[in-house]
Amino acid sequence: MFTMPTRTVGTIKQDWEPVVLHKTKPKAQDLRNPKAVNQALRTGAEVLTVKKPTAGSNKKATAGPVLNARKLDEAAEPAALERVGGEVRHAIQKARLDKKMSQGDLAKLINERVQVVQEYENGKAVINQGVLGKMERVLGVKLRGKIGK
Repeated sequence: MFTMPTRTVGTIKQDWEPVVLHKTKPKAQDLRNPKAVNQALRTGAEVLTVKKPTAGSNKKATAGPVLNARKLDEAAEPAALERVGGEVRHAIQKARLDKKMSQGDLAKLINERVQVVQEYENGKAVINQGVLGKMERVLGVKLRGKIGK
């Protein structure tokens, strides 16, 4: 069964207290706006100016000794990663050409991108033992450890 809400019976009163609306304070970014600064100067309002200690110079304000971030990184890690050596590069190229493969064919057989094979043959690649292992299996040549000895 559905019932309607009921109202309380009584007199209706009005609230005559004043309501005060306040303007929001301007944001700091708006105060730095050149238009706002010019308007304040025209109306005679107070304008705050702050002189920066390093204004007009090429010096940085430093509280203490600042260490070079690169030096910190090099202290924690080696600066350069080991790249593919000349012997390995030539061994990969020679074995690939002996089997009459293109770089694309070798890349497909080892499930890598052609760019990876190019980087290994150009000496730009960072040594990855897994990739070298795949190349050894496909090419039938020893690429890891001492080559030619």
